[in-house]
Amino acid sequence: MIWDQERRSKAERMEKAAGYARGKRVGTEEIVPFLESVIRSGDRVVLEGCNQKQAAFLAGALKEVNQGKVHDLNMIIPSISRDEHLDLFDRGIASEINFSFAGVQSRRLAEMVAENTVKIGAIHTYLELYGRLYVDLTPNVCLIAADKADSNGNLYTGYNTEETPILAEAAAFKNGIVVAQVNEIVGEDDLPRVDIPGGWVDYIVKADEPYPMEPLFTRDPARIQEAHILMGMMTIKGIYAKHGVKSLNHGIGYNGAAIELLLPTFGDYLGLKGKICTNWVLNPHPTLIPAVEAGWVKQVCAFGGELGMERYTAARPDIFFTGKDGMLRSNRAAAQVAGLYGIDLFLGGTLQMDYEGNSSTVTGGRLSGFGGAPNMGNSTGGRRHTTKAWRDMGPLTGSMASGRKLVVQMTKSQSKYGPAFVPELDAVKIGRKAGMDAAPVMVYGEDVTHVVTEQGIAYLYQAQNAEERTKMLGCIAQGTPVGSMVGIGEIEQLRREGKVAYPQDLAISPDAAKRELLAANSLEEIADLSGGLYRVPEQFRKQSE
Repeated sequence: MIWDQERRSKAERMEKAAGYARGKRVGTEEIVPFLESVIRSGDRVVLEGCNQKQAAFLAGALKEVNQGKVHDLNMIIPSISRDEHLDLFDRGIASEINFSFAGVQSRRLAEMVAENTVKIGAIHTYLELYGRLYVDLTPNVCLIAADKADSNGNLYTGYNTEETPILAEAAAFKNGIVVAQVNEIVGEDDLPRVDIPGGWVDYIVKADEPYPMEPLFTRDPARIQEAHILMGMMTIKGIYAKHGVKSLNHGIGYNGAAIELLLPTFGDYLGLKGKICTNWVLNPHPTLIPAVEAGWVKQVCAFGGELGMERYTAARPDIFFTGKDGMLRSNRAAAQVAGLYGIDLFLGGTLQMDYEGNSSTVTGGRLSGFGGAPNMGNSTGGRRHTTKAWRDMGPLTGSMASGRKLVVQMTKSQSKYGPAFVPELDAVKIGRKAGMDAAPVMVYGEDVTHVVTEQGIAYLYQAQNAEERTKMLGCIAQGTPVGSMVGIGEIEQLRREGKVAYPQDLAISPDAAKRELLAANSLEEIADLSGGLYRVPEQFRKQSE
């Protein structure tokens, strides 16, 4: 029996590509024929597409390979965020995709699935996808991006490492071929630090332009609404303070941004500094800067970087994880693990929630995927360390009394698209139509402990059964169909029992939810509070001019 077929295959591919490489370096202009040499039809190919850092040069080159030579690829793209990612399917180069998040490509992806142009292997959480790289989706070829490389293939990923190491390792130690596009090739002694050793990397190529980055997690305070502020006030007092939440993650959105900007004002008023919101797992949101500067934040573990925050994170090494070069070290896989096991609370927004509390961002005409929300919004049974917040969610009695993570979903009770609460998620029908064995639910209702709308808080962890959960949701969605399922008497009873809280139950006046309560009302104000370290990204500067 032959035990090293994969190693032999790799050697054959590299021999075929020898004419395009000088040592580990491949010429920029030779990248297309080079890829045709190392990639075979039917391969599993990882293409780095993080939330921000993109192997855009390699994506564009892969799109140009001869479909007669390379086809039917199984693409593994954590975040589908570029046109080239889906162009591969239009051109017949790829046939199947496994991913976590689609974002701006969600509408196009939905259309291509409906047209049978794309076959979805599965929509994963980030950790799930990374895990499968080491089980049954191990890549034959891995295409990644880095800031700098030396001639030995050592990589410096700099401010935005994200998921590059875990992608490379899965291929490097299973005889896959690892190709890195870099912004710059430097001398052996000129790398600020080594983030990925050259022994993991087979080829490097200088991209024709630096990889693109977008400020995907930046939210302009100028767009925060009074409803967000009211929900933020209720969350701080009715959830964070009530349960003593110190370690947490905020998902992307204006709800979380409002809370971050309320900590140095409303939070100070309540005397909560040092008692809540000290340890964070999140991208370095600029809206967290006022809380950092006011002494609220002890430590931040970052999934990735955020455009404009480079100098600020470098200047705050007590808060952020940094390398010897002073630059942020992010790690998406490690941060996902921290979010799964290390935090007490996940707060996220949702586009749609059913009457049982299940929610999804997969809605009509969109296949957005999940990213890391199901990892954050899941109370894993593997946790063993205890905190007050975690214990608050568990049973009060019993020799095996345990706890669970707080999972908070925030949404307005209705929007211009209609009620946020629906009898059945769009995801159920979409999943069925796409041939999925399971509906693409983002967070299951059984994991949700709190739901916050502009009307109040439903403490779902106290619900005795599914029927009561629905009634509690109806209490905070009055004026919608689910709201009609609960009577006035039932609402008052649930309020008395502390299972539902309206603003007045928390001694919060909706009239106080004004923009003046925010610690900053624009990104420019945040830049001033940072001492000029934060640089407002150009696209936001244009919006404010």
